[in-house]
Amino acid sequence: MLGKILTLGLTVVAAACLSTPCWSQETPVVVYTNDNAPATPRLADLPLKTGVSQYGMTWTFDKPARVGQFVNGDFYVVGPVAITEITPRPLYGAEIPAAQLDHMDKEKPEKDRVRNGFMLNPPAEMKVAYDSGIRNWFDPSLIQKLPVAMKPGDSLVSTISMPMRPVADTVQGRPITRGEEDNSPVRDAAVLTCVAEPQPADAFRPAFCDRTQKIYLARNLGRKLLPAVAPQGDFPKLEKYIRLTQRPWVHTCFFGFEIPNDDMPGYGQQIGECSGNCALLLCCKYTPQQKEPLLISFVQVGIDLGGMIRAGHPGWECWGGHGSGCKLPIFFAGLLLGDDELAHIHNSFPKAHFAEDEQTAYGDCWTGAKVVFTGHSGIDEATGIGRNYARTNDAWGPYEHIQPAKWVGGNWTSEAYRRANTSAAWIGQALAIHLLRAEKVWNHDAFLDYVDRWMFENDAPAIKTLAALGHNYDQDWTREGTCEWNRWHIAMWQTYRATPGMPPTDGWKRQHDSSYYENAIGKELKAPARPGG
Repeated sequence: MLGKILTLGLTVVAAACLSTPCWSQETPVVVYTNDNAPATPRLADLPLKTGVSQYGMTWTFDKPARVGQFVNGDFYVVGPVAITEITPRPLYGAEIPAAQLDHMDKEKPEKDRVRNGFMLNPPAEMKVAYDSGIRNWFDPSLIQKLPVAMKPGDSLVSTISMPMRPVADTVQGRPITRGEEDNSPVRDAAVLTCVAEPQPADAFRPAFCDRTQKIYLARNLGRKLLPAVAPQGDFPKLEKYIRLTQRPWVHTCFFGFEIPNDDMPGYGQQIGECSGNCALLLCCKYTPQQKEPLLISFVQVGIDLGGMIRAGHPGWECWGGHGSGCKLPIFFAGLLLGDDELAHIHNSFPKAHFAEDEQTAYGDCWTGAKVVFTGHSGIDEATGIGRNYARTNDAWGPYEHIQPAKWVGGNWTSEAYRRANTSAAWIGQALAIHLLRAEKVWNHDAFLDYVDRWMFENDAPAIKTLAALGHNYDQDWTREGTCEWNRWHIAMWQTYRATPGMPPTDGWKRQHDSSYYENAIGKELKAPARPGG
């Protein structure tokens, strides 16, 4: 799955009641620090509202309640409070017009069908009930209906469903048709948080899976950790990535089957590219006011994803191009907020899955390199076993230690994903980690050395060997050293990777402890049971 993310401008969402402001050139940007930290408002200082609206959704309260906003623009309500109405209205069963049913809906009993669904305190698990068209992860036992009683500590995630027609105006960069291929049936999501007391204006929204409601403050962001290098090449506009991160990344499941199409990238490759672009742009030379909207939005993404892991989420395993891009926002948020548990997420939760870690390891590669790509399905972080499943031709785990003449179908699949959907999406991430001088915090040197290999290894001999076996990888977008969809990464890499103070660029050539990789290969891991395919 390859694609470019559409560049969208920022718009103000019109809504009833009290609606959220969006970042725009007209909106003054305040950079909160300890020198200008905002006071916490009194309860009476907050507006008394009958409801609030955000991203096309309106929540109506049973009685007027005090309402405030977090630093990213998301709303909170001082509770307890009951939500009596949500617009667009959630639909259930026979309320959904027959013409709006896709094939996934039709496979379910009428009583299990839902549109514009919501979840109070969604679990940090791969199961949701936003829309009955969600593949694999839809759990009808989680369907909820109004009214919803909210108490302090609660988070309500509301959604708007996709219609049964092609929709082009989302951030996916391609028309999305409900019920086709792997498309999610969810268009938009928004989070309403119930708190016990007013919050200062620089408070981040707590993670929507975090029932402890840990509050971070923007005044504590370590902005001095961000370098200010000159952007190189045809670099993207900040506004594009503000738009791609300012809305909640509802991503507790996998394969993008439940993601809100208008809020975040849908495929792991694109998530990895987006994360790398955000971190790299934040390392570039902009004024604090120019950086702040993206900084706030990207850190909020990291808080949400990190909150999922803290609440027991298994993480995002590698599966071809899926799974990339979720570790970096958590790491980045932890680093900037001074939260060691999030910054050192690899150490804090060693069994959590992150594709970049699972798909790279030290080992002897057939090309002579000393770091390898571990395959379409990599090495399972929880067990340390390579995911070479006990099924015919399903050798999707470690393979680069094998000479290509002995590769079977799954090995060739892995090589295709290495060249098309993973490696190039990691360049921006790796360079940002280096620019932040945070290699040890990232705590997976094999990933960084692998990206160096991708950028510095001469793969001409390998291309010739693979071509002789009937596989042509001599295209602009499949050669090592390329990044066809983010060419500015190449310009940035060439300018900054080997500057003074950077670590050596030849780690991919040097021998390392390869016992982790050696222990992972040659073992069969039972294929995962995934309902629906």
